[in-house]
Amino acid sequence: MLSPVRYASEPDLSVEDFAKVLKSSTLAERRPVEDAARLKNMLENADVIITARVDGNIVGVSRAVTDYAFCCYLSDLAVDEKFQKQGIGKKLIEETHKKAGSQTSLYLVAAPAAVNYYPKIGMPSYPCFGIPRAK
Repeated sequence: MLSPVRYASEPDLSVEDFAKVLKSSTLAERRPVEDAARLKNMLENADVIITARVDGNIVGVSRAVTDYAFCCYLSDLAVDEKFQKQGIGKKLIEETHKKAGSQTSLYLVAAPAAVNYYPKIGMPSYPCFGIPRAK
């Protein structure tokens, strides 16, 4: 029998664990997983990092930036493919929003493989605009 999933605010998440869960999910395709310095910067400058662990092993992460007053951007939501379809992603989103504050609106840009997931968990779709990064 699997141990329960433990969710926690983990502002000091290691680069190694972050890279591990990105690689075990589909998110590594769109993240600089081979650039440890950049991953470190991503973690250090995030406002909210929530993890999901089973027996101490990372199986999910959400990473967000927020002003804690009006908006929260969920930049990364990754769940190990072996642990998907168990409600972990939805719970990570809920915990992230709770940490950012109920007065904030939480937004994200869906990965192509996850576009159909978010409406299923009750998130409405909004138009999105942006300027792409240089690399």
